Amino acid sequence: MTNIPSTVGVVRSVGVIGGGRMGAGIAQVFAALGSTVVIAETAGQAAARERVATGLTRAHERGKLDGDPAEILARVSTVGDPTELPSELDLVVEAVPEIPALKLEVLGLVDKTVSPSTVIASNTSSISIAELGSALADPSRFIGMHFFNPVPASALVEIVRAPATADDVVESVRDWVGILGKTGVLVNDSPGFATSRLGICLGLEAIRMLEDGVADAESIDHAMELGYRHPMGPLRSTDLVGLDVRLAIAEHLATTLGERFTPPQLLRDKVARGELGRKSGQGFYTWDEVTS
Repeated sequence: MTNIPSTVGVVRSVGVIGGGRMGAGIAQVFAALGSTVVIAETAGQAAARERVATGLTRAHERGKLDGDPAEILARVSTVGDPTELPSELDLVVEAVPEIPALKLEVLGLVDKTVSPSTVIASNTSSISIAELGSALADPSRFIGMHFFNPVPASALVEIVRAPATADDVVESVRDWVGILGKTGVLVNDSPGFATSRLGICLGLEAIRMLEDGVADAESIDHAMELGYRHPMGPLRSTDLVGLDVRLAIAEHLATTLGERFTPPQLLRDKVARGELGRKSGQGFYTWDEVTS
């Protein structure tokens, strides 16, 4: 593929599919960079934009934002469906729930809507980029951009290259990630990539330890924070990611990499009770601030 935008290094316009916490965070960092951003959200356009507004305000209050939040927010708009996106976009990032069929459907719609010069990326944390790229007529313009939660504060973007991904797409995305002030780590397409595969291993074993009564949640987390200098323990991290998200990733990896990724019953039970972590107010910890 050689028809990516000629202004390499500049992300003039970005589409984000999904206005949940991750999608809003992605929209926020690109808008703060100076990009025009359009969020496609089928359920709650106003809520999606409000998440961006809240994130900008908090970043401004913490001295982490260059520019006026209202002026940055003015660069963010919403539509109700991916087919309503402008055709001329530099980049589209899909950030819908970790359900392969849903992602394939959304990516197929995006592929038919935007210009052939638009780079299309998925924020998936575990699903094969080659598999998702099959929804596109030209999979060479497709790549994984795995952002981390919370997006504005995270320093990492995992860039996932499928066999069909074009060299110029990889280089453009690495350039864009750098402009965002983040570090891009390039990995080859494989179930769970690098970060989810390792993170899930640690998180699932921590849940099994809790299930077996080895120690309580705080003790397990403090052991990893103090003993191994992890900035956050695996159970608190699971609360932030979302227990439902971790469960979906574990189930996917169990089918692709084997039974060592089989989710513990405790994780299944908590998700069934609606204890999803910070976003529901209860996970392995109780949270005063509920987010969505």
